[in-house]
Amino acid sequence: MFKVDELIKAAKGRLISNAQMADIRGISIDSRTIKPQYAFIAIKGDKFDGHDFIEEAIKKGASCIIVHSPQCPIVHSKNRVPVIKVNDTTRALGDIARFQRIKFNIPVIAVTGSSGKTTTKEMIAWVLSKEFKVLKNAGTRNNQIGLPLTLLNLNNSYDIAVLEIGTNHFGEVDYLTKVCLANIGIITNIGPAHLEYLRNLEGVFREKYQMIQNLQKPYIGILNADDSLLNKKVLTMAKRPVIFGLGIKNRSDFFASDIHNISARIRFHINQKYKFTPLDRHSKINKDCRHLTRFTLKTPGYYNIYNALAAIAVARIFGMEYKDIALRLANFVFPDSRLKFIKLNSIKFIDDTYNSNPLSLRQALNTLDNCVIGGRKIVVMGDMLELGSCEKIFHYQAGKEIARYCDVFIAVGRLSKLAAMAAQNSGFDSKDIFTCQTPVQARDILFDRISPNKDDLVLVKGSRLMKMEEVFKDR
Repeated sequence: MFKVDELIKAAKGRLISNAQMADIRGISIDSRTIKPQYAFIAIKGDKFDGHDFIEEAIKKGASCIIVHSPQCPIVHSKNRVPVIKVNDTTRALGDIARFQRIKFNIPVIAVTGSSGKTTTKEMIAWVLSKEFKVLKNAGTRNNQIGLPLTLLNLNNSYDIAVLEIGTNHFGEVDYLTKVCLANIGIITNIGPAHLEYLRNLEGVFREKYQMIQNLQKPYIGILNADDSLLNKKVLTMAKRPVIFGLGIKNRSDFFASDIHNISARIRFHINQKYKFTPLDRHSKINKDCRHLTRFTLKTPGYYNIYNALAAIAVARIFGMEYKDIALRLANFVFPDSRLKFIKLNSIKFIDDTYNSNPLSLRQALNTLDNCVIGGRKIVVMGDMLELGSCEKIFHYQAGKEIARYCDVFIAVGRLSKLAAMAAQNSGFDSKDIFTCQTPVQARDILFDRISPNKDDLVLVKGSRLMKMEEVFKDR
């Protein structure tokens, strides 16, 4: 619930109409779904301008309008509503969300990274929901629109918020962490993603690390210390973060051991080097406190152990017992289009079509390599986008890797042709390489020319804009 004067203050705006002030029950940016007594924020997007839908919002009961367009006329109607003018309505949305977040004295956990952040966010929320009421982003609503809209759902019923933070431009992580005022921050990894705007790995690191620098009390950072750039930073941090990993067992607070892949289920033990009291990383007691609780994840992807380690660390910080954490993780359902096994016409697929970058592609290929099957391994690869000046190099390197992991390769898109060329140059039989421009063409090649059978396994992966999920559509 908001007062109009609270919205004016929070959004740094000014009232430009004389109208009756009514209490505001909620905030909306979509005139199609607005409810009575909601404030409508007119945001200009890539395809639509919210200023064009103000009349519709008022007809549906909007009690306040927030605008930034200087050309936007004051709405004249029998039932005038308050109109607030701001410099930028997208920023106003974030400012109002921050105002809402400050109302509630609950811990906010933020997750970022080049890959795995959605799964890690979902794992943390799922585990914590055993004992707490958790607010989280729906799906991947992790940008300057989605994250504020999530925070606006905060109310007294929630104990904890778990928020995913995405970025593809400098300054976005800084902005979003200042909106959500996170107390605990997790970085899953640093990889070559969005290099078109973030330039290089150092740029990716600087952008992601803004989250740690902006943390609020008690300032708990949780970092993947098997990541070379994060590990290097850990050594120089004034306040040591909680760290997790597989490879540096002498330093990690949480690391996995005794790892096995059994029929697409990952099993491992946890070694917790220190015991943490809830929400206090400085109270470390009982060194070398080994816990032999067996953890099981319903996934073939080894890299999901890292996501689980982050979730385990958070749950332990909040005082949860290992047996309860293990039970929750064993029943965790992985998000769609992220290394999900599916069947189509009796053919087995690994659906990893949500997105792609060199790091996540390598992880998917390692997963394919670890799968024991009786037939062929087939890779359908779409272009990896937003890699900037390095795009050709990354695709050529990807082709060389793919040549090591599969029996048949379908390359989809302009850049993936370079991967096909690299695979052939690496000794891959040219008769088992196919190139095309669209996922629909790839689907036709797969079923009409390659003709997979029930013993084969097909990995499908590509950047979001490539729409690689169309490979699975019925013809």
